[in-house]
Amino acid sequence: MNKTPPISVPEPPKLLDQLRGRLRLKHYSIRTEVQYVQWVRRFILFHDKRHPQEMGAGEVESFLTHLAVSDKVASSTQNQALSALLFLYREVLEVDLPWLDNMVRAKRPARLPVVLTVQEVQAVLERMEGTHGLMARLLYGTGMRLMECVRLRVKDVDFARGEILVRDGKGAKDRVTMLPQRLIPALQEHLQRRRLLYEDDFVKGMASVYLPDALERKYLNAATGWVWQYIFVARSYSIDSRSGTERRHHMDEKLLQRAMKKAVLAAGLTKPATPHTLRHSFATHLLQAGYDIRTVQELLGHSDVATTMIYTHVLNKGGKGVISPLDHL
Repeated sequence: MNKTPPISVPEPPKLLDQLRGRLRLKHYSIRTEVQYVQWVRRFILFHDKRHPQEMGAGEVESFLTHLAVSDKVASSTQNQALSALLFLYREVLEVDLPWLDNMVRAKRPARLPVVLTVQEVQAVLERMEGTHGLMARLLYGTGMRLMECVRLRVKDVDFARGEILVRDGKGAKDRVTMLPQRLIPALQEHLQRRRLLYEDDFVKGMASVYLPDALERKYLNAATGWVWQYIFVARSYSIDSRSGTERRHHMDEKLLQRAMKKAVLAAGLTKPATPHTLRHSFATHLLQAGYDIRTVQELLGHSDVATTMIYTHVLNKGGKGVISPLDHL
């Protein structure tokens, strides 16, 4: 008599896999996914691998306190950990815990942005060459964020109109900024070299790039098309952490950060300038030139003009434009 083979029941996905799946369903960025998974893992390990469903307000508070007191993390880092745990409980475990709503977030200190003078920007850019120099000039000339520049695609640059379309910026918003006329020849030359690299990849069957929001299934050939290619790319192929596909990804932003750090040191500047400082300098110098703050707000992609107002601090001479009494002696 033949026995009926037992029916194999697939094991439910592990907690962290459930977390990843939910984050992707909600269209969170890959960077947010990596950070949220890391914080949930640290939370579980901190409490001796207990399942989050067995824990509550006390465990969350003790974990956040440990981060602030023992690890001395910044308030923004502590808030990111809290956001990860909020997402875990609400979206993955589907647990309604009122105490999470009352959890006090660490207050971020009000910091004024680091801004370079026009002469300091020039000194830094003069010490940056090649692709990194082009990217740094784009950051200062357009006001883009670092990752917005790194993720630029061929289709986003309109040479005829002198515009750059920033896709899926902070807050998942699109915006238009200017393309500096001085950069057009250098950018066109870079794209010519980039086209040759793309053609070599295409012959090898390695020209596919990541497309957002299932566009790869909607437009079957778009992933290998020229217009969707990243403008600034890595030198070698790497494995896409989500799809497992080997492809040429965009450039690692750390390379630009290191290149600018060297340029800042070579220029002899004492300010802690980073690529994001070029965005701050872009906004400040436009306001100094007399441009309307609403225009600058749109170019930066700020939802609230109050965010842009922080750059007006440099328009006042010294301490809010007040003349020191010592100068009257």
